[in-house]
Amino acid sequence: MTRTLLQGLRAGAVLIALVALALFFETAVAHAGPPRAPDLILTGTFTGAAHETYTEVPFKTPPGVERITVEFAYAGREQRSVIDLGLRDPERFRGWSGGNKSSFTLAESDATPSYLAGPLKPGVWKLVLGAPNIRKASRADYTAKIWFDRKGAAFAGFNDAPLATEDRWWRGDLHTHTGHSDGSCLSHKGAKVPCPTYKTLEAASARGLNFVAVTDHNTTSHFGAVRELAPYFDDLLILPGREITTFYGHANLFGPTAFVDFQLGSAHAPKLADILKQAEAAGGVVSINHPGLPSGELCMGCGWTAPDTDFARIQAIEVVNGGNVEGALSGMAFWEKRLNEGLRITAIGGSDNHDATLDPAKAQAIGVPTTVVRAPELSQTAILAAIRQGHVFLDIAGTRDRLLEVRARANGAAAQMGDVLSAPAGTKVAVEVRVVGAPGSSISLAGDGARLAVLPDPKISRADHTVSFDLNADGVRRWLRVDVRDSNGKLILLGNPIYLTP
Repeated sequence: MTRTLLQGLRAGAVLIALVALALFFETAVAHAGPPRAPDLILTGTFTGAAHETYTEVPFKTPPGVERITVEFAYAGREQRSVIDLGLRDPERFRGWSGGNKSSFTLAESDATPSYLAGPLKPGVWKLVLGAPNIRKASRADYTAKIWFDRKGAAFAGFNDAPLATEDRWWRGDLHTHTGHSDGSCLSHKGAKVPCPTYKTLEAASARGLNFVAVTDHNTTSHFGAVRELAPYFDDLLILPGREITTFYGHANLFGPTAFVDFQLGSAHAPKLADILKQAEAAGGVVSINHPGLPSGELCMGCGWTAPDTDFARIQAIEVVNGGNVEGALSGMAFWEKRLNEGLRITAIGGSDNHDATLDPAKAQAIGVPTTVVRAPELSQTAILAAIRQGHVFLDIAGTRDRLLEVRARANGAAAQMGDVLSAPAGTKVAVEVRVVGAPGSSISLAGDGARLAVLPDPKISRADHTVSFDLNADGVRRWLRVDVRDSNGKLILLGNPIYLTP
């Protein structure tokens, strides 16, 4: 047997791409593969002498690895050669996929089915290769490619490639719970039980959503279930998330799967800055949840009271939580205060669903509200980047077709929701608003830039309607938000601002 080691990356080189992670089945269509070179390549040859034997191929896992991905391939299938695949770490057996997978991933929080999640201890690991059939005169060459993701590397998601490659609006729910925390639903016999993760994904798919975040409280256990289910729900982007539930407020963390401490005020996380530091190190997007809710016995720690919050380190605020759209329990006033302080924080929404229901008569049905994100593709990287940028609006009722598009132009430059547009004093800013699916409603302007706008007719008369108006900049930093309200004045579409700078 022979094996060769791929030359390591040069010292100090920055890992700029991420391991593409998913389940790979022998019968699946070929995938794009990880976007960077493997850290290690093992090669070898089986001959007839290996028939009905096991061979362990050692390799060294360095310290600080958070995720291991292995891709395995071999020749000789036309001669009926078969090589099965498994793995041992320095202490225990970590899994056996036999011949049903050509690739697998392990992390502390999740692993490809057939393999065990858990700590990735440094030391000598071993690929376990079984040969149930190698003919006497046959030769089967194999290659194992191995990638190591270091701690703190951003996680590209549970899919190895974008689910769709189209620049468009994508609809999703960013706040759901399953039986991995306090989500519950009825069993086949009608008993209230912890609700399986697949029920939430099934409901999100039935709603027609393009993406959903599973955000169970203070845990990472649901990531294993999501990894198993992602290949089945291959038209639904499943974002890893968790709700960091503290005594001083709740926040969703989207993106990373590594554990982030929630014990605010303890020795583990004395200050909110300590939690944010962990989230930032893992490349996550942090959203403050339902900040307008009260904190007390009726809703313990629900409102946001965390002392010394550095809002410049917060990427999003859950302005609409379930049915709390406007009024004292919504997050609107909390968010607008941050905007008036000069911060750029994206408004998002979430159903905060706990029972996988789609029934619109029930509060917090999945997809109500829907967070609608403009992104160039349906991938975790693209959706989270668009949320950071503020290319987002909220469809309060969670319809399948309503759209709100806002464009502003000045001095040859253009901006959409979430963008910054340079507009010195005296600049005429041309604003164009397109609304789809809301005839009979009206445009509504908000923000300190609204008083500078001249909106001749706010009425929306057609199913696909465009309204144009001008804004005369005064040389002061301003924000302008466009919303849509129905004939009764009820908010149905909530936009994110365009920010004007001198």
